[in-house]
Amino acid sequence: MNEPFKLSGKTSLVTGGGRGLGRGISEAMLRAGADVIVLARNPAPEDLSQLAADLGCNLWSYCVDFSDRDNLAEIAEVILAEHQVDILVNNAGTQDRYDAVDFPLTAFDAVLDVNLRAVFLLCQAFGRQMVARGAGKIVNLASLLSFQGGLRVLAYAASKGAVAQLTKALCNEWAGMGVNVNAIAPGYMVTDMNENLLNDPVRLEQLSVRIPAGRWGSPEDIGNVAVFLASEAAAYIHGEILVVDGGWLAR
Repeated sequence: MNEPFKLSGKTSLVTGGGRGLGRGISEAMLRAGADVIVLARNPAPEDLSQLAADLGCNLWSYCVDFSDRDNLAEIAEVILAEHQVDILVNNAGTQDRYDAVDFPLTAFDAVLDVNLRAVFLLCQAFGRQMVARGAGKIVNLASLLSFQGGLRVLAYAASKGAVAQLTKALCNEWAGMGVNVNAIAPGYMVTDMNENLLNDPVRLEQLSVRIPAGRWGSPEDIGNVAVFLASEAAAYIHGEILVVDGGWLAR
């Protein structure tokens, strides 16, 4: 039976895969039949490992500092030696808020290190093997701020705009070599990163009223789309920045 949305027999690496949107992506990959590697600052939670076991899938956990290029390169080499990574999901990210006139260069660099440089390093490390095999799927996490400027998140907006362009540039080189490179641009999601917005009644109302779907998104919403882009159902999708925002940009 043709099952284009199934990922059985595949191994998916999800950065930041133990919490927030990454947790939703890891769960969705497991439910689609993939084995999952969680690459994060902290070990994968026990209940995620239990879910993998219950579903008959494998889950491996590696810890890394995404801001440390040497540490990241070393861990990538270890994973490459131990696994064939069929799907790479670059989800891990960070954010810092300052007025533009006061934005510290150290904070700007820290956001770019995690949100952009680490993404490129992992795309390069795992993409090299995918190109050699003639097959692979890369899904980067962009943002609504790949298209909009936002407020007081200068470095985050810059990094996510760059992730969208990096996705398109890699597509141009690798699409003809059997590697799909796409991105998801989440809208407003119920995650720890948005805790300040969710706890600000005025800002929450300002944002929520613009979402035609009438709700903020969930990690499951993003996980399901990541599975789609990682599956054979998306075989002819290349260089796409797929917005998952409940209609925000349409308003």
